[in-house]
Amino acid sequence: MAMASRGRVGDGEPWMEQRSVDQDLMTRVASVGQSASVASRPSARNAVEVKGVTIRYKGVTALNNVDIAIREGEFFSLLGPSGCGKTTTLSTVGGFVQPDSGDVLIEGRSVLGTPPYRRPVNTVFQSYALFPHMTVAENIGFGPRMAGLARDEIARRVEDALQLVSLSGMGERRPSQLSGGQQQRVALARALVNRPAVLLLDEPLGALDLKLRKQMQLELSRIQREVGITFVYVTHDQEEAMTMSDRIAVMSHGSVVQIGTPQEIYERPATLFVADFIGLSNILTGEVLDRVGSVRLAGGTVVRVPAGAAARVGSKVAVVVRPDHMSLSPSPPGGDANAIRGRITKLSFLGTHLQISVAIEAHVEIVVSRPLAPEEQGDPLPERGDQVLVTWAVARSFCFPDTERLQSEAGTPAA
Repeated sequence: MAMASRGRVGDGEPWMEQRSVDQDLMTRVASVGQSASVASRPSARNAVEVKGVTIRYKGVTALNNVDIAIREGEFFSLLGPSGCGKTTTLSTVGGFVQPDSGDVLIEGRSVLGTPPYRRPVNTVFQSYALFPHMTVAENIGFGPRMAGLARDEIARRVEDALQLVSLSGMGERRPSQLSGGQQQRVALARALVNRPAVLLLDEPLGALDLKLRKQMQLELSRIQREVGITFVYVTHDQEEAMTMSDRIAVMSHGSVVQIGTPQEIYERPATLFVADFIGLSNILTGEVLDRVGSVRLAGGTVVRVPAGAAARVGSKVAVVVRPDHMSLSPSPPGGDANAIRGRITKLSFLGTHLQISVAIEAHVEIVVSRPLAPEEQGDPLPERGDQVLVTWAVARSFCFPDTERLQSEAGTPAA
């Protein structure tokens, strides 16, 4: 069978004008964290190391021998479906959960047994947990006050943090007088004002609407670059992780499935689960015919995958092709390409591109993404019911063993 898997390839992103940072703000940013020049590229040193961490709850394995190394100054995301262990991993780094085995190092030192308030980290939760009886400035200054800093130093830090999150002049407001996005900025400023070595963020944008969430993604990326602090970000939203992250750890079943840059994970997924979870995918099942990569699909069409990608002859496999790697062709392609015939069943206009659903053999559908350049807007478009030939380069085919299939691989533990 074939299927167009879940994903958000094609979701539009609103353009947001980036604020220019003047010299005064750059000076203030440096006082909150590292300088912007240092923040422009992650360090080769590790800020956080999770080594062989295993956690069990009443016989259920929440984390299974997890190994992650996060570099200084990196925006690192933990991505996966609900219950996969990403929040448990974050809580272990923050000190809220103690592992059954393994170790956690921050700036090269083990923090096992160190309580959360003594670790060089701060956490921003999905629930902002602002004190409603305090002003914005009092909320942000709470940490420095508890640390016993002088009043003048607290005031300077609070003002620096307010400017960093674009809330200057709002220090005397109450949380109830702010929008959801502004409250999120206050929570972020309250965490940054303590100058942590690592900032942990547990789905902090989950309570915002789509447009505001996209704007805050850009703002978080800007702030992280400017302060130079290591961000460890938990999300189940693949587009969010791909937009902001330097690197991503994809998790499933309490284990890390793949770590890489957004491009690496999208272009070279390590497993069928990653290929399905990241972006939109067409998944076609079939049987390997020979050692050079020929695969007979369920409806009988033979396609090819890169040499060496297929399993043993006779084994069942899943061939994965991204919609943006496919195209419609009036005639069979030449060279190293695959082709399969079908009928258009649906057209979805998404602004920058056209998403075309095509019914192919065995009454299944695949999705083809066709970019729309400005000069093409007036050209005749394919129509529903048209007979078409879907083509793609052999090199663009991923091939994975189909023994477990998606249901078992995408399942999650109870914890």
